[in-house]
Amino acid sequence: MPQTTVEQDSVRLITTRSTSQQQRPASEAAASKGFGGGGTSKSRKRKAGGKRSPALSKADWGPLGKHPDLDAIVARQRLHLPLSGRLSESQVNQAWKRCASEHHPDRGGAHDTMQLVNGARDLLLGRSLS
Repeated sequence: MPQTTVEQDSVRLITTRSTSQQQRPASEAAASKGFGGGGTSKSRKRKAGGKRSPALSKADWGPLGKHPDLDAIVARQRLHLPLSGRLSESQVNQAWKRCASEHHPDRGGAHDTMQLVNGARDLLLGRSLS
């Protein structure tokens, strides 16, 4: 007789577990499984290799970027910098110091030329006269 009660208890235990899962709403059942819950989200696959887009970003078209506009090219020429490719702020400052030491009015340079050199540096560094 004790064996039948053990069997009955185990059957009762199994049935109560299955009915408790059926009584829960679908959103709770999905939320309890896995990460993030919901269950309705679509999975996205990444491209293999993580390749970058071949298109140019906005930074590439800026004065310090790969493809500068015409004003930036003229500014690069004034500071004797490469006409294409990316520049860092320190490269621009070093080139400005070389040109400023050569064209400064206190050292025999022309005032207009020094203004052009300063304007080139300001354009390349994105400084505006406000």
